[in-house]
Amino acid sequence: MRLLSRLIFFILFVTILGLVIAYARGYRLDYRSRTFSSTGIIAITSSPKTAKIYLNDLLKGVTDANLTLSPGDYQVDIKKDGYTSWSRKVNLKGELVINLDAVLFPINPSLSPLTNLGVIKAVPMQDNDKMIILAQEGVYLFEAARGQLPFFAPLKTIVKKSLLPESVDFSQVLVSVSPDLKQAIFEFGTESESLAYLLSLEEENQEVLSLPLTSKQTLIAAWEKQKKDDFLKILETYPLEFAKVASDSFKVISFSPNEIKVLYRALDNITLPPMITPPLIATNQTAETRSLKRNSLYVYDKKEDKNYEVTNPSALNSLTDQSVQWYSDSKHLVIDEEKKISIADYDNANRQTVYSGPFEANFFTPTSDGKIIVLANLNPEANKLPDLYLVGIR
Repeated sequence: MRLLSRLIFFILFVTILGLVIAYARGYRLDYRSRTFSSTGIIAITSSPKTAKIYLNDLLKGVTDANLTLSPGDYQVDIKKDGYTSWSRKVNLKGELVINLDAVLFPINPSLSPLTNLGVIKAVPMQDNDKMIILAQEGVYLFEAARGQLPFFAPLKTIVKKSLLPESVDFSQVLVSVSPDLKQAIFEFGTESESLAYLLSLEEENQEVLSLPLTSKQTLIAAWEKQKKDDFLKILETYPLEFAKVASDSFKVISFSPNEIKVLYRALDNITLPPMITPPLIATNQTAETRSLKRNSLYVYDKKEDKNYEVTNPSALNSLTDQSVQWYSDSKHLVIDEEKKISIADYDNANRQTVYSGPFEANFFTPTSDGKIIVLANLNPEANKLPDLYLVGIR
């Protein structure tokens, strides 16, 4: 009798344990068929929060939420009043979790002035919160303050215009910045000669000396080598096969801020082989492109071994190396589409227009806190030169 009781207890224990494990793996009781069937989970987050979740056009609640569903195809739409919408098609499989992170941007972003001195030319630096500004009175270093920006961010004087020859043209300057962002070479072309100056970016230069041609070339070559070495160090963290193909057939434009993804231009028509075998499960389901076309732009994600083409919705113009930049979260691309600025998921999905106001010289740069700086002249009848403005999209 005792043995029978223990056997019954053991069978109940195993049965309950099996049910708990099955439940944890996503199995649910189907009351219609009276059987257990597998389910999956779509975990949805958004920024900003409390955005409405529509599943196959049916409202299912607000973000953030975990939806336990039967396997199948689903159309997910995330919407919030006053913001752009986000959508994605997913194929859910049993026992798997699909994570969706929707970033929505305000339909009417704020626009705040950052300078009021009249900018002849702005040169972004590797640190997106810093840039070199050339104005009528001289050359300045602009640094966006961390957190809340002041009405007019303080400018650090690099050199006063009075110390440079009157013949220099700020609009035609070529600036080369050192890898450590402490120095820069300013090259000015005049009617009679080409002038180059090595200036400190850490303090105001009280005097300027023209840099000989050979010294300039040697210094720029050393900086380029250092930048290339830095790129290669990051590339070494990527799969060996990708690093080899990249060295031979890619032009690396930039790495994402977290260095997990890389934006590059293909130099040849090649096929990108699989780097992770077997492929990972529950990854990004957007169709990737591994047959590369010469001169086209792509994003490679080393974490998931996925490769996506960055296309231009307008067939009239091709995307340049400068017209695509990484957004601060490493999940999006900021794209200059001539008369507007858009943000797309890194897989080229969900392209959303975030700014369609005036901006000049195709100049724009994202900031580390998720905003965008543009160069614009909002009153050209009164102002001859534009200024920097902050587009508040976050």
